[in-house]
Amino acid sequence: MLLSRAWEMYEADKRIEGFSPQTLKAYKLQSTLLSRFYKDVQLDSITTDDLKTYLAKSSENLKPASLAHRIRFIKSLFRWSHEEGHISKNPAAKIKEPKSGKRIPKFLNEMEIEHLREACYSPMEKALFEFMFSTGCRIGEIVSLDRNRINWSNRSAVIRGKGDKEREVYFNIRSEIWLKRYLDNRLDRDPAIFVTERDPHRMSIAQMRYIIKRISNRASISKDIHPHQLRHSYATHLLNNGAPLDVIQSLLGHEKSETTRIYAQLSGSIRQELYRKYF
Repeated sequence: MLLSRAWEMYEADKRIEGFSPQTLKAYKLQSTLLSRFYKDVQLDSITTDDLKTYLAKSSENLKPASLAHRIRFIKSLFRWSHEEGHISKNPAAKIKEPKSGKRIPKFLNEMEIEHLREACYSPMEKALFEFMFSTGCRIGEIVSLDRNRINWSNRSAVIRGKGDKEREVYFNIRSEIWLKRYLDNRLDRDPAIFVTERDPHRMSIAQMRYIIKRISNRASISKDIHPHQLRHSYATHLLNNGAPLDVIQSLLGHEKSETTRIYAQLSGSIRQELYRKYF
């Protein structure tokens, strides 16, 4: 079986399993790079040494996290190929991901959040910023959210997260006000909760990132602002106000508790910062 054909079958299987479009898009890029390196050879001709050579030559300038992502794809593809009987031996079985320390997430303090609020001009910008911050949703979860998934009676929304798993998230009164104002002003019939400003249709992740970047440029904050920082800031806000880690884990949609525990380290860093500031 050719490498390109293996990717097509792998992608179809993983789509059925519920892999997110973002994950499949990232994996498709990795598949393209792998095929470009090997010139679309037969899958069973690739050895462990071949894969190590590819990783060594193609990953010289990659950060550990990017290299780990590349290795995860390779291991997943060849494990699937072996389990499906397309190859007799898995050449990626003994390849290990690089060890990398957990980085403390970057978050925004209350002053920076207020500056961003003031930099939102239109109802759409205000609604998007408030919804993103008050729910802690991933940007892909907001992009795929439809209007009919909003429950106004308890200010909640049912979103589809990683692995196609649904969870309920909640938003505050400020978010409700701007979201209703934005939706009431819309004349289109698109089901998406957020649509493009011109020729209204569902926003893409890139378009939503651009809007957050546009807001942050107006706010003149000396940080490189990205949507995931609002998610980190949401988690930090909950933690600083006494929310238990298991509650934060549920609200964020983290499958593993270890992913959420990093915010405990973040809380410790905040305490240290305040100690140095005031002592």
